[in-house]
Amino acid sequence: GEALEVNREVNCVTDFIHGCEDQLQKLKKKKEKGLLYGIPISIKDHINCKGHISSGGMVKFLGQVKEEDSVIVQVLKHQGGIPFVKTNIPQTMINYDCSNLIFGQTLNPLNPQKSPGGSSGGEGALIAGGGSILGIGSDVAGSIRLPSSFCGLCGLKPTGNRIRYIPTSPGCSDRPFVLAVTGMLGPMARDVDSLALCMKALLCQEMFQLDPTVPPIPFDEQVRLRGTPMSPSAQQSP
Repeated sequence: GEALEVNREVNCVTDFIHGCEDQLQKLKKKKEKGLLYGIPISIKDHINCKGHISSGGMVKFLGQVKEEDSVIVQVLKHQGGIPFVKTNIPQTMINYDCSNLIFGQTLNPLNPQKSPGGSSGGEGALIAGGGSILGIGSDVAGSIRLPSSFCGLCGLKPTGNRIRYIPTSPGCSDRPFVLAVTGMLGPMARDVDSLALCMKALLCQEMFQLDPTVPPIPFDEQVRLRGTPMSPSAQQSP
């Protein structure tokens, strides 16, 4: 309901993911509750969800319904998360704004005269507007960080190859133009604790089994809790 309300105001949702209610009923019957149990999660347009398109804001991809969930969506579901909407992006995703000729312009919920940023602009607008508490965006050159900044949110571009990432459609951006700049999927939310929980949930055995190219290194809670990095002089002390 909240997502619909926010969408009416800022035009940030491109699709509702059918079957999310059924998934919740299945989760209730499972003995083991995942780290993201029952949390509705919004998903950037170009991330594959079974039975839905990944348009990249381009008409030529509108007829291509995806046959299976991407690895990240499978892992989110394994951890009890419920992907429930797909969110808007700029055409080809090579843009710091968020509009395309299919779904139109997404507005910033903090100020509808402003842009939410891009390319994960639908995510930024939906979360900032109160329609989602956790979302998955992607970032090569700021596509998570810019909308997070524009919309007053927290976002993380993880280290390259930390999470499974394969661009879904040829011609879509958020793929590395230079090998030194790696496109990455990452979480967006209203606080750092939510980002940390999402990373902890994603970096699990299921992820490492589904994609053997991801280094099997779990999330290190102790590193996060240490707070600010030590100064060089403190690091050198015995």
